[in-house]
Amino acid sequence: MKSIFVIAEIAQAHEGSLGIAHSYIDALATCGVDAVKFQTHIANAESSSFEQFRIPFSYEDKSRFDYWKRMEFTPDQWAGLKKHCEDKGVEFISSPFSVAAVELLERLNVKRYKIGSGEITNYLMLDAIAKTGKPIILSSGMSDWAELDATIAFLKPYRNSLSILQCTTAYPTLPHQWGLSAISEMKTRYGLPIGFSDHSGDIFAPLAAVSLGAEMIEFHCAFDKTMFGPDTKASLTINQIHTLVKGIRQISDALQSHHAKQDNTPFNELKILFGKSLAVNKSLKAGHVIQLSDLESKKPGDRGIPAKDYLSVVNKTLKVDKQQWDFLSNNDLL
Repeated sequence: MKSIFVIAEIAQAHEGSLGIAHSYIDALATCGVDAVKFQTHIANAESSSFEQFRIPFSYEDKSRFDYWKRMEFTPDQWAGLKKHCEDKGVEFISSPFSVAAVELLERLNVKRYKIGSGEITNYLMLDAIAKTGKPIILSSGMSDWAELDATIAFLKPYRNSLSILQCTTAYPTLPHQWGLSAISEMKTRYGLPIGFSDHSGDIFAPLAAVSLGAEMIEFHCAFDKTMFGPDTKASLTINQIHTLVKGIRQISDALQSHHAKQDNTPFNELKILFGKSLAVNKSLKAGHVIQLSDLESKKPGDRGIPAKDYLSVVNKTLKVDKQQWDFLSNNDLL
């Protein structure tokens, strides 16, 4: 049975704390997710003093560069995080944001690469990733069809396994921004596995995406949505993730199970128990002509004339006296 691949993204929710990062792994491993995802930022390779996005946005960081610097871990610390994931039975994934980050992740021997929405046209980095031969997951949040087409055309000659996540770059996304209709459109357009990357901060969008055929689900996580961080309001708490994963697994099983609606023989006994037979709702004498107003339907369904045949007794004459609530049979009628 094909299973939905579920990725819980820590991203920067660890706030640069190695201990908190490990705590997230422990917590998420109890939720039934398949993978725990980080982001590998190397400030010197990725950013500069000219980066103005969300400046200022924290009490600690004077610049965005300073923030990325604070999010860094050493190669040995990354190795420790990867081992912790593996010890807990979940796959370690981390999105790179520079060629240097790809080189670091290659030294860790990661299984696959997830490309963030802002990197989908970073062909320099994509070239380095594609040359590894490993599977690539593309997030489409900032891309129109033309950009997606171009990136997929760029990657296809490398022959990596490719998949795409429908994603909307808004934190949190509102229902009209989820873009669920794009899932089927992407399947038709690209013929690739299509998933859904969620930023809604609730469980409904991912569940709907699975129902519509998403083969992979990704979402941000946070211990508490009031914590500082760029993604926390759009994240799911550990309790929400438990519920979400349970729902994903059940919906996946349901979608892959054939329901034989044309065969209801397993319900034969129940159909009798819950079925209804015709009865009279008042005492009637022999010779009475049955009217619709004389009839009631009562359980079980094998006591004479089925309730569905009620019209067949209207205007028929009783041969015998009937007491209130007696069942009717064809032998009672002329």
